[in-house]
Amino acid sequence: MSVPSGTYRVQVRPDFGLDTTAGLAGYLRDLGASHLYSAPLLAATPGSPHGYDVVDPRVVNPQLGGAAALDRLVAALRAEGLGLVVDIVPNHMGLFSPAANPMWWDVLAKGRASQYADWFDIDWDAGPVVVAVLGSPSLSELTIHGGQLRYHEHRFPIAEGTGDGTAQEVHERQHYRLVYWREGNERLNYRRFFAVTELAGVRVEDPAVFAATHAEILRWVREGLADGIRVDHPDGLRDPGAYLARLREHAPAAWLVVEKILERGEALPARWPVDGTTGYDALAEVCGLFIDPDSADLSEESWQDAAHTQKLEVTRRLFTAELNRMARLGGDPEVLARIAANFRVYRTYLPDAVEHLDEAVARTRQQRPELEDRIDATAARLHDPQDELALRFQQFTGAVMAKGVEDTAMYRWNRFVALNEVGGDPSRFGVGPQEFHEAQARRQRDWPRGMTTLSTHDTKRDEDVRARLAVLSEVPAEWAELGQRWRAAAPLPDPSFEDLFWPTIVGAWPISQERLRQYFLKAAREANRSTSWSDPHEAFEAAVNAALAQVFHDEGLRREVHDFATRITPPGWSNSLGQKLVQLTMPGVPDVYQGTELWENSLVDPDNRRPVDFAERADLLAALDAAVADGRALPPVDVSGAAKLLVVSRALRLRRGRPELFTGYRPVAAIGPADRHVVAFDRGGALGVATRLPVGLAAAGGWGDTELKLPGGEWTDALTGRPVTSPALGDLLATYPVALLVKG
Repeated sequence: MSVPSGTYRVQVRPDFGLDTTAGLAGYLRDLGASHLYSAPLLAATPGSPHGYDVVDPRVVNPQLGGAAALDRLVAALRAEGLGLVVDIVPNHMGLFSPAANPMWWDVLAKGRASQYADWFDIDWDAGPVVVAVLGSPSLSELTIHGGQLRYHEHRFPIAEGTGDGTAQEVHERQHYRLVYWREGNERLNYRRFFAVTELAGVRVEDPAVFAATHAEILRWVREGLADGIRVDHPDGLRDPGAYLARLREHAPAAWLVVEKILERGEALPARWPVDGTTGYDALAEVCGLFIDPDSADLSEESWQDAAHTQKLEVTRRLFTAELNRMARLGGDPEVLARIAANFRVYRTYLPDAVEHLDEAVARTRQQRPELEDRIDATAARLHDPQDELALRFQQFTGAVMAKGVEDTAMYRWNRFVALNEVGGDPSRFGVGPQEFHEAQARRQRDWPRGMTTLSTHDTKRDEDVRARLAVLSEVPAEWAELGQRWRAAAPLPDPSFEDLFWPTIVGAWPISQERLRQYFLKAAREANRSTSWSDPHEAFEAAVNAALAQVFHDEGLRREVHDFATRITPPGWSNSLGQKLVQLTMPGVPDVYQGTELWENSLVDPDNRRPVDFAERADLLAALDAAVADGRALPPVDVSGAAKLLVVSRALRLRRGRPELFTGYRPVAAIGPADRHVVAFDRGGALGVATRLPVGLAAAGGWGDTELKLPGGEWTDALTGRPVTSPALGDLLATYPVALLVKG
């Protein structure tokens, strides 16, 4: 197995295709990565900016350059000694443009007689396939053109022998029914990705469907084009464990990681034949280290209540169609919705993780004792791994969790927004060093080849935004005073949204008004409180835009925001370097998301898919290396981000060049008055040291006589090139708030 020492994620897309990506090979080698980690490469919806809406899994996306361009990319990578990790999407396919998806088009044209009818998770007994695309309940704008049904820009096939008559008459003879888009959440009769009607679930549990949808991907592995696979959203699958076993059987030597969102205290199923997760669990552990738990005013009970409320709400607002399908199996929709809302993890994998089902059932009984008989009857079926209802329910709870918590509650419950992250627990205010060390010891023991990350295409905000927001936990009184004054200067009619509004501005500053406008529009609609995607509230959205405009155009307010953001930027940089050094050197395979080797202030997608200036980064790295080689001054920690580039490149290069230094895990203690401000660990010859809670450290007068209990032997700091002559942290961290010590 070719296990990466460090990956670098690139959002390959139509305007940054495979040939352009190939041009990064030399830079990625110089940075220290061992593998390029790519966004999905199979044919996707025309113009797709992300590739997760695959329309034909049999071919490399022609918009990216096609198979020949993939060959050229791999050749360029191999010439630099690099490998390739690919992202795959087994759970669903894109329906945004039916004509672009030949399998879906055939199903619409032929119904159950289609050779692809078994590909999609359609409830054929519920009537024609429901396509929720109409702008109104009326079919009056439906036309026939070129042998197809047309609705504005949408095209649909006409079954053979059914094309006579008006468009409306022809429509009634098809294997599908076009309906008003607002009716989709109630009438759909196919499984979808979360609540996205244009992404249809695929039945990869069928061996024939698996073979057909994975032939191209497995060719890449077989022919040595791809060394690793990242599996998107395994929790949507009917039986993730069986799917992963089949995938491992066909790709026995591939590095295999899964986008499994682990909630606090949840373990990855030990029987899954994978190398680990994609790292959201690591993200929560690392970022928590840099949050001061002493200022916590969060309530776990309050957060769980908020999460439960939104999960229950989305079962009614978004998932009536899924409940209806389970009702056709004899399920009790009300009870199923209530049990799903009480899940605190994404799902079970019967018979594994059944304790989470038991806990959800118990909470439901406690909340609704008058439903006890119905709850008991439902629970008995949900415990049976052979019951179709139980299998469907397992796929359902993950969607409820994602939409209710990640996409709604985390935009509404904004006590400390740095904690509102994929896989995060907003009530978990900080992670102490001891808890962190215990988690890493488990990671080293159980999943040493799993991925670690701080930023992804799905995170709510970039790692450096989170690092600056962590500083707010050290200055709660000042932040509260400023927040009160700013709210009065630019008020909003939703206090909860104000709790998101001001930290976001401060965390990402400096940032353009337009980027913030787009972010706040998405955040407000996701929160579904004062406005929404389905029913936009123009007055509220205008109020948000007005408040934002005041931040930029009221000179006094703008100056206050700028001055405060400027004051907390240096400790934010310290946190950024600390969490990056920790993530790059802790157990697991570190990933660097595109562009984050320098300071990055991106927010949620699509903001985090903005073009990256790779030429700037390559030039800066070359200049940095030349300066170090010539013995010139090391880069300062400043706005250029060169210090972060130094940390990333030196850590990745060390992991790639000296893997034997990263084979264990042992905490390294500090002794002295500032011992709580450092986290350190020895990986077996590579020792990471990071400053935490820098504001408090400065207020206490610095490190004083605090020392690190260094293991015996001679050590050199890989960041500065200097030998370690003293265990005093004031000496070790005199240049940077982090150190990467190498033994020997």
